Amino acid sequence: MKSTLLLLALALTAQAAPPPSFFRALHIVETSGRTGAILGDGGNALGPLQIYKAYHSDARIGGDYARCADLDYSRRVVSAYLQRYAPAAWAAGDVKTLARVHNGGPRGASKPATVAYGDKVARLTK
Repeated sequence: MKSTLLLLALALTAQAAPPPSFFRALHIVETSGRTGAILGDGGNALGPLQIYKAYHSDARIGGDYARCADLDYSRRVVSAYLQRYAPAAWAAGDVKTLARVHNGGPRGASKPATVAYGDKVARLTK
């Protein structure tokens, strides 16, 4: 019974997703909606969603880090990363928690420094 419930929960998590407006809000907050090979955070973050190399690796989707300059590829990276590190928030469409994890890493939802970022993304998602 427990294994059946676990499999069901994993299947639902993999299929659920935040609203499309979530990715638009991240894009606006990160780079004011700009596209291309935008470097931020002292050259450590790349592209419209400002992805770090370690974040890209942690997403486990393969591909060259330079592809993070492409918005569609960046969305795939962010989706994989958030499904890995915040599966419950992903399934629930909890955009504030997802934004905090995007901004602060796997434990970002518990970091006080990510609260304002999460609030801003959540406001723009509505």
